[in-house]
Amino acid sequence: MKKIIPCGFHCIKFNNLGVSFGDQKVLENINLHVHCGQMTAIIGRNGAGKSTLIRAILGEVPYTGEIQFKNKMNGNMAKLKMGYVPQSINIDRTTPLSVYDLFQSFTGKLPILFRNKKEHAHISEALAEFDVESLIDQPVGTLSGGQLQRVLLAMAVHDTPNLLILDEPVSGIDKNGMDAFYEKMKYLKETHDLAIILVSHDLDYVYKYADNVILIDKTVTAAGKPKIVFESDAFKSVFGKGAAGEVEVNANV
Repeated sequence: MKKIIPCGFHCIKFNNLGVSFGDQKVLENINLHVHCGQMTAIIGRNGAGKSTLIRAILGEVPYTGEIQFKNKMNGNMAKLKMGYVPQSINIDRTTPLSVYDLFQSFTGKLPILFRNKKEHAHISEALAEFDVESLIDQPVGTLSGGQLQRVLLAMAVHDTPNLLILDEPVSGIDKNGMDAFYEKMKYLKETHDLAIILVSHDLDYVYKYADNVILIDKTVTAAGKPKIVFESDAFKSVFGKGAAGEVEVNANV
């Protein structure tokens, strides 16, 4: 697939977003602009509210403030279409469910376990974008972590979302798998007119591949290009004063 130029006509805006559970404020005053054609990485210490922010975006927890999808081409407010890859998915290793069946149940176009040549070809094409079309008839329970990750990515982007949300999707993947994943994110940015929000602890990869970084500690404590955020006092207070230099060296290796 050939490279595209991001349209630049839309962005996702978070205006004064906040989340509370009872009297406990988990997030407050989150103000962000996430643009198409870019990957925005969300980083922070454990318990900083990263996963809660993702749950709020997905509509899984109530929040104050607003999330807008702004179409700058015609000024209208459009419905935001999202794709999502979670940190993990519980799969029964003994399930006879195939990759085709899993994909088909996700799209909801046909009854599960119903075989259709046209749909089989459509799903195979979607899987091919992530080099896993050969797995289409393989039982889901037999897939490796890296293989399952690619299948989930194919499912998440098959319907051309405006926003792809990735919540630590490479947990437990080896270095080769990590390299392949981030190169695939680069590919998605170049070939799909979408925005990517990635929650990650992999600072070396974030520094190398992210367009923008958001450091969260219940609110946004630093935001901008990776180098700017990694050299901020807020970053040093969370990850240590020498972390930025070590990350930069590792990212360039």
